[in-house]
Amino acid sequence: MSPTRRFALLSIAAALLTIALKAAAWWITGSVGLLSDALEGTINLAGALVMLAALGIAALPPDEQHAYGYSKVEYFSSGIEGGLIVIAALAIAWTAIERLLAPRPLEHVGAGLAVSVAASLVNLAVARRLAGAARRYRSIALEADARHLATDVWTSAGVVAGVAAAWATGWQRLDPLIALAVAAHIVCAGYHLVRRSFQGLLDRALPEADLARLNEVLERHRALGIDFHAVRTRQAGARSFVSLHVLVPGEWTVAQGHDEAHRVEEEIRGVLPGATVMTHVEPIGYPESYRDIELDNRAPARYRAQGSG
Repeated sequence: MSPTRRFALLSIAAALLTIALKAAAWWITGSVGLLSDALEGTINLAGALVMLAALGIAALPPDEQHAYGYSKVEYFSSGIEGGLIVIAALAIAWTAIERLLAPRPLEHVGAGLAVSVAASLVNLAVARRLAGAARRYRSIALEADARHLATDVWTSAGVVAGVAAAWATGWQRLDPLIALAVAAHIVCAGYHLVRRSFQGLLDRALPEADLARLNEVLERHRALGIDFHAVRTRQAGARSFVSLHVLVPGEWTVAQGHDEAHRVEEEIRGVLPGATVMTHVEPIGYPESYRDIELDNRAPARYRAQGSG
């Protein structure tokens, strides 16, 4: 089993435990705010199950029908999780409105809040582990789940504070109002996850930090009289792709041009580990080298060929 899938199993185990704890907190107190927190836990579980399946597919090797692999399936995982979050928010809002119209007193609040805090601590610990794994394995699915759990921790903190305030003041409608606020917060989290997934499926360019490292490599070679154009990048799950045209002096041999392109590829992979790099060698100053200049015009200005105009 891949390391990322083991972290998905950790998320599933944490979701099962926190659902049990938060459901117990709701059962003890009768708080609709704590019920909303428990319902979000079921979304954590559903999201973790989808993530486990997606990471299994993403780990499959390339084949004839999918020559670039299956890494983009992680975006489907985070998108589905975002959609589930929105559905949970609607369910929470519906329950909260009913309780707002017909408020009920809370019971055994102290014990219920203690159980809810214990569940939040579990989520906090798992969120930190997943966030570290997401950075290590460049996994958007793990990142989405870590962000979701971190959001759940803050949501739970707000619920606990609000329920405690409702119990202390005796204002029963404060409990469902808190649940409505939780629902609105969850909708925002779901929107950001779905938006991030769409951006990935649309082959968005690499993050700015990665682009800056790429530009450093290109500038080092430009100082040696080499130029570049048609530089394009994209991210697909944990994988990065870079394609570019390498312009070398026209008097160079094919072997010299090939060696220079190979050095550029190796240096790019050095700053972008695991990146797939494709180069095309062209002679500087030859009109044919610039017939595809429209590709260059679609690239950020920092990557356009010097003297190509």
